[in-house]
Amino acid sequence: MLSLSKTRIAAVSTAVIAFAVTGGNALAQKKYDTGATDAEIKIGNIMPYSGPASAYGVIGKVQEAYFNKINAEGGINGRKIKFISYDDGYSPPKAVEQARKLVESDEVLFVFNPLGTPSNSAIQKYMNAKKVPQLFVATGATKWNDPKDFPWTMGWQPNYQSEGRIYAKYLMKERPNGKIAILYQNDDYGKDLLKGLKDGLGAKGASMIALEESYEVSEPTIDSHIVKAKATGADVFVSITTPKFGAQSIKKVAEIGWKPLFILNNVAASIGSVMKPAGFENGQDIVSANYAKDATDPQWANDPGMKNFDAFLQKYIPEANRTDGSVMFGYNTAQTMAIVLKAAGDNLTRENMMKQAANLKDIQLEGLLPGIKLNTSATDFAPIEQLQLMKFKGDKWELFGDVLSGEAGG
Repeated sequence: MLSLSKTRIAAVSTAVIAFAVTGGNALAQKKYDTGATDAEIKIGNIMPYSGPASAYGVIGKVQEAYFNKINAEGGINGRKIKFISYDDGYSPPKAVEQARKLVESDEVLFVFNPLGTPSNSAIQKYMNAKKVPQLFVATGATKWNDPKDFPWTMGWQPNYQSEGRIYAKYLMKERPNGKIAILYQNDDYGKDLLKGLKDGLGAKGASMIALEESYEVSEPTIDSHIVKAKATGADVFVSITTPKFGAQSIKKVAEIGWKPLFILNNVAASIGSVMKPAGFENGQDIVSANYAKDATDPQWANDPGMKNFDAFLQKYIPEANRTDGSVMFGYNTAQTMAIVLKAAGDNLTRENMMKQAANLKDIQLEGLLPGIKLNTSATDFAPIEQLQLMKFKGDKWELFGDVLSGEAGG
């Protein structure tokens, strides 16, 4: 009787173990959506390689080079990355066309780091209706952090309203009785940063702001707007611009002999594509903010992350201008994407891509400033929410002050 029970128990135990093993294997099976196989992961991308924001096109080229590096090293979890990047000329209708092509013809797993607030605004509803991740968009618009209404769209860089609030904090301390002239790009991007600045100034903003002047990206030059800004008698000038117009604003302010406290937003603060073309002598003491390391800053000369960045450039994209902040941006975003893909393992579904992207915990990328880390959750789709102020001195930016949070009330 006893031996029979033991036999039965042994049989049952064996069956349980067998079930657990087969069940475990079933759970560990590879899961793929369109765009992923045992051998390959197809990633889509949209960049302005032409048009008024073409200075940003280098971002897509650096990302491609980074994925080439990953492929040369064996891929991610054994899979090679196929990076398909199209030009939209910074035109929203063209962005829609390219997004459809990537999703419906190329059948990518997701669209990564498409650039520009107008372009991303144009494709957001389509991407969410199709349930295809619009992941780590290259724009700081605040609206990308809306997991409830747009669960397939996520930002990457600090949002523009946070940045605007940080400048407001600085102005309230440095120039509390200042008279401010603001020039901003007339689109969602420009208006978003403007809102953050005004929110940060609060009730005092009404008496401090002497001019809110917008420009269109189709304008060949913004010189007349700068002349108008000076005519207000303002002693503070805030330039909310993209690189081409950022360089123009620096040149014109110097040309007309205006000496305001000059604030230039982060996306126009590249040394290679803005400060150098505008003339270093014209950029002295301009204030901006950053979250990434500046490759031209000697303080990072022996930094391991910067050494890896330089080794990558030398081997995979030697023609890149390391003084252009967009090159570091491309490196950081591609590295973020690689971290998420690695975490996704063999579950390469669109749903899991969003799940992994929304589960970043204290990620310190090689190219981010110390103390600035990526954090996301199911209810927070804003990976970076901190910045540090910097001032242009000589031929480089010098960081000053503490790492600041630009969150509302932060």
